[in-house]
Parts: sequence; C-alpha cells; structure tokens
Amino acid sequence: MAIKLKRNRKIPAEGMKTLRHMISYLACDRSLLILIFILIIIGIGCDLTGSYLLRPIINDYIIPGNISGLIRMLFILGGVYLIGVSAVAFRSILLNRIAQQTVHRMRTELFDKMQYLPVKYFDQNQYGDIMSRFTNDIDRISDALTDSLSDMLTSVLTLSGIFILMLYISPLLTLVALITVPIMILIARRIVLKSSRYFKAQQTSLGNLNGYIEEMISGQKVIKVFGHEHQVEEGFEINNQDLRDKSLKAQFYSGMMMPVMQNLNTLTYVFITIVGALLAIYRSFDIGGLATFLQYSRQFGRPINELASLYNTIQAALAGAERIFQIMDEEPEPADAPDAIDMRNIQGEVALKDVYFSYDPGKTILKNINLCIPAGKKIALVGTTGAGKTTILNMLPRFYDIESGDITIDGHSICEIKRDSLREMMAIVLQETHLFTGTVRENIRFGRLDATDEEVMEAAKLTSAHSFISRLPHGYDTMLENDGENLSQGQRQLLNIARAAIANPAILLLDEATSNIDTRSEICIQQGLDRLMEGRTSFVIAHRLSTVQNADQIVVLEYGEVIEKGTHQELLNKKGKYYSLYKEQFG
Repeated sequence: MAIKLKRNRKIPAEGMKTLRHMISYLACDRSLLILIFILIIIGIGCDLTGSYLLRPIINDYIIPGNISGLIRMLFILGGVYLIGVSAVAFRSILLNRIAQQTVHRMRTELFDKMQYLPVKYFDQNQYGDIMSRFTNDIDRISDALTDSLSDMLTSVLTLSGIFILMLYISPLLTLVALITVPIMILIARRIVLKSSRYFKAQQTSLGNLNGYIEEMISGQKVIKVFGHEHQVEEGFEINNQDLRDKSLKAQFYSGMMMPVMQNLNTLTYVFITIVGALLAIYRSFDIGGLATFLQYSRQFGRPINELASLYNTIQAALAGAERIFQIMDEEPEPADAPDAIDMRNIQGEVALKDVYFSYDPGKTILKNINLCIPAGKKIALVGTTGAGKTTILNMLPRFYDIESGDITIDGHSICEIKRDSLREMMAIVLQETHLFTGTVRENIRFGRLDATDEEVMEAAKLTSAHSFISRLPHGYDTMLENDGENLSQGQRQLLNIARAAIANPAILLLDEATSNIDTRSEICIQQGLDRLMEGRTSFVIAHRLSTVQNADQIVVLEYGEVIEKGTHQELLNKKGKYYSLYKEQFG
C-alpha cells in the first residue's frame, strides 16, 4: 500500500513537468496563441450573451406579446451567434496550424537529439520502441493539440463566465448549483490518479509491442528456418495481451469520468428547478431569469462534461509527451574539452596504454590493454567470442569512453581531440552491412558527401566494386531499397567498403568484414580490402585466420586481456593460443 501511495504522489509531479515542457513548445507561436485566446473570448462572450438575452426576450417581449420587439431581438440574437460561430471557425483553423507547427518542431528536435545520443543508448533500447515515439506518441500529441487544447481552455473560461452570470442572476440558486461540485472534484481526482498511471503503462506497452514486431519482422528468415512461428506468435500474444490489459484499465477509469459527471449535473439541474420554481412562486423571481439560469446550469455542466470527455486524449498525449521528453532529457555525448584540438593530415600511430573498460559497473571487459601500432601498419585482433575485440574498436572513435588508461593518436589523447575530427580520420566496415534508400552512387558518396562522380567511381574500382556495379540495370544510378535487398551479400559489402574508401581515412576499422561472405566473394572482397588498407593504420577483427596472416601484428585476446602478440609465424612458433586456434581451422 505504501508503494502505491508513493507512485500516486509522483505522477502529478511528472505530469506537471511534462505540461510545462509542452507549453514551452507552444510558446514559440505566442502571437497566434494570443489571437486564438481573443477568438475564444469572443466565442464565449457571444455564447453567454446569447443565453442571457433569453431573460429580456421572455420578460419584455414574449410575456407582454410584443411581436415587433421580439422579431428585432431575434435578429440581434442571430447576429450575436453568427459572430460567435465565425470566431470558433477561425479559431479552429489557427489552432490546427499551431498544432502541426508544434509537432513538427518536436519531431525535428527529437530526430536532431537522436543524432547526438551516445551509441550506448541505441544498444540499450529497442529500435521499435524508439520508432513508436516518433509515430504513435507524436500522433497522440497532435490529436490533443488539434482537438483538445482550445476545447479545454474554452471549457475553463466558459465555466468561469457562467459562474459569474449565475451569481449575478441569483446567488441562492448559484449556491444550489455548487452543491455537487466538491463531489465532482473528489471523484475526478481519484479517477485522475488511477487512469494516468495506466495511460503511461499503455504507451510503454505499445512501445514494447512495436519493438517486438520490429524484431520479428527483421528476423523472419531466422524464425522460418528454425520453425519458431508458433513461439513467435505466443510472444506476440503476450505483448498484445499486456497492451490490451493496460488499455482496458486506462479506458475504464477515464471512461468513468463522463457518466459520473453527467449524472451529477442532472441531479444539480433537478435541485435548481425545484428551488427556482419555489422562488418564482413565493419570492416573485422572474420567469425569464429562471429560464436563463436553467440554461446556464445546463451550460455549467457542459464544460465539465467536455473536460471529462477530453480527459482520455489529454492523458494519452501527456503519456506520449513524457516518453518523448525522456529522450529529449537524455544526456548527449559529452561535449569536447574547451581546449580540444582539430587534427588533420595525421600519420596514424595509435597506442593503447593501460586501458580498462566495462559496459556495466563491476563487469570489466577490457583489462590492462597495452598496444602500440605504428602508422600505416595492419593489426589483427583475434580470439574467442566475448574476448573484447569489438570493444576495442568501439573505444577508438569514442563510441564508448574508457574507464582508465589512455588511447593516443600521433601522441595526442583521443580525449583531447574533437569528436568530429577524430571520427573523420576513421572509417568502419562492419560485419552487418547497411545501405540507405537511394542510388548506388549516393550510398558510396555517403562516406564523403562532397565527392565527385569520378571519385565515386575510383573508390569503387579500388575496392573491386566497379565491375558488378557496371552490370547493374542502371549502373551507379541503380536505386537501392530495403537495405539493398536486390544485391547479394557480397555486393552489399563491397559497397560498404567503397563507402569507407571514398572517406580516405587514415585509420581503418574492420569488424568481421568478410565473415558472412562465401569463399569466392571473400577473395574479391579481400583484394579490395588489401588495396584499401595500403598505407593506412588498420585494425582487423576476423575469425577466419586466413584473412589476417599478412598482418604486421596479430594480437590474441582472451577474457579482455592480451595474452599473445606477434606475427603469424612468431605466434605459430610459440604454440600457444593462436596456434590452437589455427590448428582448429586448418588441422
């Protein structure tokens, strides 16, 4: 019970923080908001004035039978309502514009923020859940801004205006109208505390479901080859059921608001009618005043009902906004040091000195790594899975920062070099290829956006990609979609290598670049890689030892420590771990 109460106290604070954050986005359109506010006032004023005109119409024209005066008042009443309707229509147009501009800014800032988040964030969060924040959560906010923002403000102002006019007409009847208000507030507060928790859980569950779907779609080949369709369906059903349960609870509690408020409003209307009739009989309360007050009492309940009906949309929007602002509030990659240098035309000498690193506290991955790689040399990292090879490659471009020790390039600590400058001097070719939607030429040029067509072709020739590109239907202008599914795995990897080549890096990082390639393609790709590595400091991770035998130095890792290093022949002569790995592959 104590835990439950603690959560209930926390939710409103989070909601207010999110609301303030949302207001800061809306404030960018301050002038339009002021105009909308004026139009809301005009609309409310016309609506309340129209209702109040019932009092003189009944008392001064209907009861005395003044037909000409009645017709004149009806024209006035029609004019008042026409102005109000025009104000509401114009307000809706402006509000839609503000809503779209606001979500556009949020979506842009969210995407921009993603570019500066550390790699660690993407390693720890599902891609599908991140995508859900761009789509579902943004859509929730758009719906709320378009449909609910002005309605909520209108309801609050209308409530205030009606209360003042009711008080003016009859303080006693106003007191009767307020009898049920404390009950409404108490019930609404309890419902808010319940449903807001489930709306947040609903959005989180939706993100988890999207993440699961994204993983299963991308892994369809694996699922089918192992015949796990049934297990995948069961996993989907668990996530889908969880979303259904959270949504049911959220909708149940928020759905209680409207009928409860309507019933309380009806009860209030009955009390007012009884007391008003008695005042008309015994206190000479005018019939027009009673009719107008009853009209206001109905209108008094309407904004409360509207607020109740808007509650679902608002809660869903706040839950979605909170998930978006969670990303906005994430710490970006640490800023460069004030005296960080911008390095150009480096030699490429790399040294790792007493390097320690762990992804999670207490679980050290790299231990006391000491390496020195002269400029232009090729170093191979070998060892069993989990030895720390890829982790070393993640350290060099500062995807992750080391815990202790130092990594230097040409004698300068990488922490003293601007990140952009550091990463510009490197290129990475990973085991898993990734191609963007666009032409072959555009995918190669991604390595250096200002490269000319001739430079693109030279990079393709250097890496043995030109021959197969020339055979494509439209050559370098062939359109690639869905990660280049119309190319073979080897062809996709050649394009990735060409992309690295056009960047003209001083340091080349290769992480199992040929592990998914057949033997014939591997020979072609290895020739391209060898040409690319000429004159460059290269780090190569490979389980196939045949691809690293010509390395200037081979480093053997085990459990995050360097246990052997030397040339291919030197390590064979030692007959240690490398010798065992070599024998396992070649007998």
